[in-house]
Amino acid sequence: MLAALFLSGCWSAAPQAGPLTAPTTENGSPAQAAAARQTAQAFLDAWQAGDIPRMYALVTRVSQDALSLEDFSARYQDASEKMALTALETETLAVLAKGPSSAQVSYRAVYHSALLGELHSQMSMDLVLDQPGGEWRVQWDDGLIHDQLSGGNHLSLEVSVPSRGNIYDRFGHALAAFTDATALGVVPGKIDAQSETRLLDELSELTGKSREQIRALYENANPDWYIPVGEVSSEAVQQRYDELTQLPGLQMNSFRARFYYDGSVAPHVVGYLQPIPAERAAEYALQGYLADEKVGAAGLEAWGEPSLRGRPRASLYVVSPQGQTITRLAQADAQPAQSLYTTLDKDLQSKIQKSMGNYRGAVVVMERDSGRIVAMVSNPAYDANIFEPTNLNSNQLDQVINDPDTPLLNRAAQGVYPLGSVFKTITMAAGLESGLFAPDSEYSCGYVFDELPVPFYDWTYEHGVASSGILDLAGGLIRSCNPWFWHIGLDLYNQPEHKHDIEKMAHAFGLGQPTGTDQLIEAAGSVPTPGNEYQAIGLAIGQDELQVTPLQVVTFMAALGNGGTLYRPQLVEKIAPLDGTASYTFKPERQGKLPISPGHLKVIQDALFGVIHSTEPLGTAHFVLANVPIPTAGKTGTAQTASDPHAWFAGYTLAGQADRPDIAVAVILENAGEGSLYAAPIFRRIVQLYFSDNQDPGALLPWESSFYQVATPEPAVTPTASP
Repeated sequence: MLAALFLSGCWSAAPQAGPLTAPTTENGSPAQAAAARQTAQAFLDAWQAGDIPRMYALVTRVSQDALSLEDFSARYQDASEKMALTALETETLAVLAKGPSSAQVSYRAVYHSALLGELHSQMSMDLVLDQPGGEWRVQWDDGLIHDQLSGGNHLSLEVSVPSRGNIYDRFGHALAAFTDATALGVVPGKIDAQSETRLLDELSELTGKSREQIRALYENANPDWYIPVGEVSSEAVQQRYDELTQLPGLQMNSFRARFYYDGSVAPHVVGYLQPIPAERAAEYALQGYLADEKVGAAGLEAWGEPSLRGRPRASLYVVSPQGQTITRLAQADAQPAQSLYTTLDKDLQSKIQKSMGNYRGAVVVMERDSGRIVAMVSNPAYDANIFEPTNLNSNQLDQVINDPDTPLLNRAAQGVYPLGSVFKTITMAAGLESGLFAPDSEYSCGYVFDELPVPFYDWTYEHGVASSGILDLAGGLIRSCNPWFWHIGLDLYNQPEHKHDIEKMAHAFGLGQPTGTDQLIEAAGSVPTPGNEYQAIGLAIGQDELQVTPLQVVTFMAALGNGGTLYRPQLVEKIAPLDGTASYTFKPERQGKLPISPGHLKVIQDALFGVIHSTEPLGTAHFVLANVPIPTAGKTGTAQTASDPHAWFAGYTLAGQADRPDIAVAVILENAGEGSLYAAPIFRRIVQLYFSDNQDPGALLPWESSFYQVATPEPAVTPTASP
């Protein structure tokens, strides 16, 4: 284990720090001294590289007989963990040949500790000439690890870890904190029919889940089963304790741990803690962690681990074989943990989570002109509290891990999808910048695209509505005319100098690569290189093998709205202790510019505005979004899959309010159907919530019986013609 750890880079090798003094002799030749020095240097080099087997091979046979490789490795492993060793430097100081078969090398070691800074030790290494092999070997003892360890002494580390920092939203509302919490659950067979309504009302008030959702948890369960409902702060339980204790069937179990509020808001962003995995215990020990600590395992809990944990108070002692403390080698004072203040709006985030219905999918809301992420939703979500072993409801963990709907996947940053017609904005940009197409270029958008041997049909044909007729380029985007964009894709592909224009423009928009945020794990997606005309027209409408993430889409949609600047998405507003100066404060970071001339960008912006507000040609999102009281622009998308299509909408606002930044939004609902029917209504809700301090949800969503409540069964939706 130790050799594997060291070879993986837990220690970093450093070159010899200075020149050797001239070797001296005492009944020994300079050549013997030089040979002994080579062995000593090889031993020290192996130590720096963490090559324990090589070190062991260089010690005398007598030393090997007294100490197995396993025990030898354990000595170095123990010292490394006690010192929280991250790197080691050694320097040979002098060589003394004491006779024909013995020599001594003095050297210095500098230990770089994750907890204690630098530690220093100066030691001497005795070497003998091993006659059977004629090789110089090291006479090993514990004092070669550190001069204070001679005679069997060992190190002891005392660590006191400060309280972990909290995670807040942008307004200072807690998302994660260490506190007393209560797991709530029911035993169906003990529920009294006369008090069931009161039970459901109380649980709904505490957890935010509807009565229908809670009843569905246990209605088909065995009478004696314990059914988890959720977790709340013990403070909230205490306020209604007398009432709650009178409800038959309710079970409450307290625990004290990292608590994720309100059923876990933004769990894919915030993340969760886990005990240190056994297979990584040695790795964490080298960083100064105690074996029973919990560490950030996902999201901002993992990204912000150094700040959230702070630096423990640490003292390193030398202890005799009899257990007596001999001396204190080093001490470091604690540095308080810092808290993360995210860019998220907790209330908006929570309401979007509740608006997703039963659909798999994702939403990203980003400030259009800065890169701040206001909300990031992935559905289905999960309750991060179930990763706490002392939480009685943690028995749901296996179910979540093995759920085929993969609730642990952050679909907003890691989910990859074909983009459908939202991609037409990129094709339009490529066409305009190629010089082959102009804003006033026209195309007859009929039912059939017949420029290839195999005919392709527009969405108007499939929906049985009138074809769009002659459209200019903006009109093609407003009406989402497939033949127009197939024509652009084919025309560009068939001209050698423009063959890869759409592909290049997609990369310039940030597709096929991570957005640059280091605060989340994200997928790169892919932009295919068309190999034939059919693949070229597929890419032109966001199909073929194109794969994008919602985070990429909101990033380029924001750039279209703000004048062409691609901002790095960011989730952290500041990092600061409860009292003190922030160590990090948000600053917008420009990643690049869209390669579009101002005039062409204006044409695209006007077309995106027309998607919502144009009546001639009819914008594909007009019937859903035209009456939203905030000016908006965007694009619908219906991405074809092997089953039902994905519903997309991506857009931005143009409110221009001094006290409320404009936003860009990307919405995808997997296998939901038409983008205009399913994704655009969520965009509408987000805009109305955001510009009303989260008070006005607007109209009911097609699948809701009341705001944030899914109808059972979900109501049918009357299809409306759209791409």
